[in-house]
Amino acid sequence: MSTIQNSIDIVAAQGILPLYFNTDQTISIDVLRTLYNAGIRAVEYTNRGSEAIFNFKKMVEVRNAEMPGMLLGIGTIKNVSQAEEFYAAGADFFISPGFVPEVAVYLKSKNVLYAPGCMTPTEIIAAENAGIKFVKLFPGNILGPDFLSSIKDIFPNLIFMVTGGVDTTHDNIHNWFLAGASSVGLGSKLISKKRMDEADYDVIANETRKVLEIVQTIRK
Repeated sequence: MSTIQNSIDIVAAQGILPLYFNTDQTISIDVLRTLYNAGIRAVEYTNRGSEAIFNFKKMVEVRNAEMPGMLLGIGTIKNVSQAEEFYAAGADFFISPGFVPEVAVYLKSKNVLYAPGCMTPTEIIAAENAGIKFVKLFPGNILGPDFLSSIKDIFPNLIFMVTGGVDTTHDNIHNWFLAGASSVGLGSKLISKKRMDEADYDVIANETRKVLEIVQTIRK
């Protein structure tokens, strides 16, 4: 299991965090393999249905056997019982749509990364005061890069990832990095339901490589 700092380092270095959910276990595993082969080393699987925990356990098993160096995190965590269940299943990091103080306390005691979703300075301050180092700005399409650039100076010790409506284009990602994001979460724009349903893994792999190249280009 990854430490808080190790997870932050890997997600920030990667610059993007692919995130997805599929009720089908085989598809969930195939997408994970596709992302790994495209160069991804941290993925968020979202807790969006009753199948999530069963799929996740199998994904951890396959990851352990086939994908050295891959961090597998869980998203859409809304309470401590979910956090406990996925911690027991081997999740490397945890992400929420909002800030849940008791989840922060629980995961900090395990030295496991918890990235809460925040939308206002009040929420970000509450998270920072709870010892959070890595914040998910959500939803990014509502907030916009100007929001991040205007609050960044108030939170010099926090690392920001933006999720929600982020596009896979150079301009969109560049604007977020320019505003101060360390990484962007990419869901349906990268791993759409249609691409999963049609087993379009080559497209997912090519798009992923393209986005990783965009991040490297921006950072140069």
